[in-house]
Amino acid sequence: MIYIIDHQDSFTWNVVHQFSEFEEVFCSNFFEIKESKLLKADTIVLSPGPGAPKDYPLTSKIYKKFKGKKKIIGICLGFQQILYNEYGEIVQQKNIYHGYQSKIKVTKDSKIFKKNKVFQVGRYHSLKLNEPFVSKNIKISMRCVETNIPMAIENIKEKIFGFQFHPESFLTKNGKTIIKKILSA
Repeated sequence: MIYIIDHQDSFTWNVVHQFSEFEEVFCSNFFEIKESKLLKADTIVLSPGPGAPKDYPLTSKIYKKFKGKKKIIGICLGFQQILYNEYGEIVQQKNIYHGYQSKIKVTKDSKIFKKNKVFQVGRYHSLKLNEPFVSKNIKISMRCVETNIPMAIENIKEKIFGFQFHPESFLTKNGKTIIKKILSA
């Protein structure tokens, strides 16, 4: 089962719909966590949402509790939440990318996607990871072709994955394929 933690974002139910094509999904608000369902889940998805990672301390606790024990996937705010909990600095971007389509390229550090493959993705964010970012296990696996901003992360050892972009968006070509690869990793 996949447990999706809803950060009260308008995209969350699109995320639920996309993931439910692959496995049973349970979704609840970040402030109404169903502990028994969370314990049964194989995968935890941290949804998009408004604000910054620091605004969601309960989600940070869940991430820290299940890191390395369950597969964790972060989308947009969820991506930032993972990096924030790995001591990454999340900052305001110069440009805001809401409803913006970008080309992103797979880096040499990806173990799941083919190096240099380019995807078109939908972006809806005003925050980004400030670099440099140093981590032993988390690798930046995709970057924006135009701005070089990190767009995806992988930690194969602890089964942690994240996307700054929205794989469920109609602006993302092959979003379903991207999710399928992550779920089978």
